[in-house]
Amino acid sequence: MVAGTGVAAALLLHFRDPHVEGSYGICPVYGLTGFYCPGCGGMRAIHNLTDGQVVDSLHSNVLAVPLVLGFVLLVTDWTVRAWRGQRMRLPSISRTTMWTLLALFAVYSVVRNTPWGTWLTPV
Repeated sequence: MVAGTGVAAALLLHFRDPHVEGSYGICPVYGLTGFYCPGCGGMRAIHNLTDGQVVDSLHSNVLAVPLVLGFVLLVTDWTVRAWRGQRMRLPSISRTTMWTLLALFAVYSVVRNTPWGTWLTPV
């Protein structure tokens, strides 16, 4: 079910281009504040990935590619374990890793909204 939902979302983003103005609306954070959130450009990044344009995907949202890769690996592991009749392995991270990732998202959000971080703004 999770894999099917991921594939359906990727297919939707492949066939309905988020680069087209107004195709999905605007990010609520960007609409209200004018600032890019960590997810801004994520749908465009997935669309570019499904077209095989990895560099364009990274330019739309540099965090989307590793997050999608992690999601694919997690779902693949769950699927293989379910087929073998094994219990699913739940991912866990240490407290330090969690705070480091949250700090990374915060720094990414701030930098992409500054003049020296324009290379991180979504295309």
